[in-house]
Amino acid sequence: MSAKLIEGEDYYIENGLYVFTAKYLRERGYCCKSGCRHCPFGYKKPTSRQKK
Repeated sequence: MSAKLIEGEDYYIENGLYVFTAKYLRERGYCCKSGCRHCPFGYKKPTSRQKK
């Protein structure tokens, strides 16, 4: 994968934030477990905390 990212192909900017595309994340080759919107690895970030 090249070091230079291409807007519209590897990412887009929404409300001032960079959003990586599934294509870019898949080519990167691993899941960062941050709950990325377009995660091709199926990771879903927990939405609520359980109290102990």
